[in-house]
Amino acid sequence: MPKLNILVGTMYGGALDVAEQVKPLFESAGYTVAIHEQPAVADMTESEADLTLFCVSTTGSGDFPGNFVPFVRHLRDQSPSLVSLRYGLIALGDSSYGDTFCGAGRALDALLEDHGAMRLGERLEIDAMETFMADDAAIPWVEEWIVTQRLEVN
Repeated sequence: MPKLNILVGTMYGGALDVAEQVKPLFESAGYTVAIHEQPAVADMTESEADLTLFCVSTTGSGDFPGNFVPFVRHLRDQSPSLVSLRYGLIALGDSSYGDTFCGAGRALDALLEDHGAMRLGERLEIDAMETFMADDAAIPWVEEWIVTQRLEVN
């Protein structure tokens, strides 16, 4: 059975809630799913995961949440090759912050690309000003993502 890692960057639990809500969708598609609340670079480089999903919220002025800062710092410092990493990205933000809306998700996407990772499909950006419950946007996106990227293995 293929494995999916969900790496979570969250400040108040919204991104973790999204991860927990979409986990059953991947299990139904045939994956063993692990959610990492304190992600490490090894979760990508040493893992047997076939696919990785990032659920990352933005704090402050486009910053990474506290639990995700060590992950990003190590990724920048270690600079591993991620050419075998296939991933999806759900970014949470608040458009009232203007230019820094979903800044953490966008910065992570660029960083992963710089290391050779391949994003499957488009990044989902969820705006707290438009969507009260982030999973209301994430669940249909994941359902569509599984179909359009042909990820179902059942």
